[in-house]
Amino acid sequence: MLYICCSMVFVIFMILLGIPIMYSFFAAIFLMVYLLGYSPSFLLSYGYDVINAVVLLCVPLYVCVGAIMSKSNIGAALVDFVDLFVGRIRGGLGIVAVVASAIFGSISGSAAATLTCIGSIMIPKMIDKGYPRGHVAALLTNACPLGLLIPPSASMIVYAWVSRQSILACFLATVLPGIVLVIMLSIVNVALLKNNENVIVKEKLAEKEFWIQVRTRGRFSIPAFIMPVIVLGGTYGGIFTPTEAAAVAVFYAIPVGWFVYKGLNYRILYETFVSTASTTGVVMIMCFGIMIFSRILVMQDLPGIITELLKKVSSNPYVVLLFVNILLLVLGMIMDDISAMLLTVPILVPITSAFGISPIHLAAIVGVNLGLGLITPPCAPMLYLGLRISGVNLSEIIGPTMKFILFAWVPTLICVTYFPRLSLWLPGVILGW
Repeated sequence: MLYICCSMVFVIFMILLGIPIMYSFFAAIFLMVYLLGYSPSFLLSYGYDVINAVVLLCVPLYVCVGAIMSKSNIGAALVDFVDLFVGRIRGGLGIVAVVASAIFGSISGSAAATLTCIGSIMIPKMIDKGYPRGHVAALLTNACPLGLLIPPSASMIVYAWVSRQSILACFLATVLPGIVLVIMLSIVNVALLKNNENVIVKEKLAEKEFWIQVRTRGRFSIPAFIMPVIVLGGTYGGIFTPTEAAAVAVFYAIPVGWFVYKGLNYRILYETFVSTASTTGVVMIMCFGIMIFSRILVMQDLPGIITELLKKVSSNPYVVLLFVNILLLVLGMIMDDISAMLLTVPILVPITSAFGISPIHLAAIVGVNLGLGLITPPCAPMLYLGLRISGVNLSEIIGPTMKFILFAWVPTLICVTYFPRLSLWLPGVILGW
């Protein structure tokens, strides 16, 4: 147990020093091999066997889809159509931003791609309409992790792979939590802007003009809306596997982005493929290293040790879930979502199962926690990306961000944690559990 604690402290210390997560875990693996005497050949062969999985093909395919959508005009079509229905509400453009982030995130599965694409479209529009710059940046930053919850989500694919659960069940478990978070972010956005007279409200269109705009923008946005119908409908309808759906999404996005929305060309497509290959290489090497590290912790019976400690504290599942949330939130603050998931899921699944907590329920809890970690300091990669995209100072964004976290993210996390039906009802209905 002493060696495990030393290795965990070593990893966290290196990450806090600014050393890349991948190198931090490999250094910890070398330390553990030296201290515990494990065979390197055994660990290397285990790491290869783990990442030699067809399901992981989804990761580069969804990364590619997200990059293509962020560089074409697919996101703009979605935004313009949704704006017709809520643009007359004070804070309505904020609702448009949240809904567009949810739709775009559900297709791309990437928080960074969502923030880059929707942020570049919505931030200038909202600032022109009198929205406070800090509020705009905070709202987009808080909305971008919706892609982790509303499927198809690369993070849930990784969760299903690590925990050996159904990908479709993990997808379905996060749908309602994602919708709840959309509603909560929209409500908090409107509440914060209720008395802000600087926000310009869109004038109401005459009924005839409104329906003309609905038809015009609706026709233009149809190709963009068809993508989630194909991907989600094909997956849930049993037509495609999640991997096949990801491939279909890529082959659909390229001609739509090129010929319909005219945002792609040969140079952009080449850059997209290069960035996808680079990102995939980093993710795969990171998966390789962290899964080996997790395997060492499991062989040292860390799940059993933690389970016994928790049983001594309390056998109440709600108390156990409180500790799980604290652990995930802390790790989410210092690691990216994939790294934290790869490290914790092999340990948490047997622990929570011992207390009667479903792995599918845990999938939703992990998804919300790690999405929250993306925007919670000190690491908060999406918070810093939002700063770069919006050009605001940290002092401007931190106040509104904390309000969205406290009044939107935290209530959603409480609901997901302590009302299991929120995450288990839809898998039960569709999969017949």
